[in-house]
Amino acid sequence: MTTITVHGTQRTADPQGPLRDWFDPTHTAIVSIDMHEGHLSEDPACPCPAPRGRAIVGPIDDFHRAARALGIPVVHVRSELRASGIDDVGGTSDSAWRTTFPQHVGPIPGAADHALAGSRWTRFVTEVEPQDEVVTGKKRLSAFYPTDLDFLLRQMGVRAVVLDGIMADCCVLNSAFDASNLGYRVSVPSDLVRGTDEGLERAALSMVSLHLGVVTESAELLAAWTSATVGSPGHLTA
Repeated sequence: MTTITVHGTQRTADPQGPLRDWFDPTHTAIVSIDMHEGHLSEDPACPCPAPRGRAIVGPIDDFHRAARALGIPVVHVRSELRASGIDDVGGTSDSAWRTTFPQHVGPIPGAADHALAGSRWTRFVTEVEPQDEVVTGKKRLSAFYPTDLDFLLRQMGVRAVVLDGIMADCCVLNSAFDASNLGYRVSVPSDLVRGTDEGLERAALSMVSLHLGVVTESAELLAAWTSATVGSPGHLTA
């Protein structure tokens, strides 16, 4: 049995029961979202700091290593805007968060430099191995917009995605909605995402658990995958 969280309440589920598509490693990939310097650097010049995310860098690396050993592919997604800024502040319509989020956290002095191509802010903080895939060009809140993530996943034969990274109530949540709408089985390991604050993090995970997919912990996923891959090749097949 596997432990999942539904609207804040822990429950047990049979990974071979109705939720088996969510726990089947055969057609699963991990999609790691925005774990780069532009959010995670401790430099005061960090253009869009998400300091709560620093705590999950090590755990995410550990999870990815264990998943790779089981044949689960890892896809890293990062925000990246054209160096000219035309994709956002230099275009006809900038991202709404640039106006709304400062109402909560105050001015963000370096926000105009966030995710500019060629800048150090787009460097991944988490480990990226040669066998991993990288999706770049994320320009708004979802990892699917306007990137080729959906195309890549379908080319890989992926039917289920595990989303980790930041922010739980922002880019992870938006990506979960898009993934579910596109027909993917969505899982979010609650120990490998962080939100703006604990309250918004809980709210985002509750929404995922009720409407979009499975909320569990990384150890539960690894245990289910290990059990399922015993005696099997443990890699994606079309």
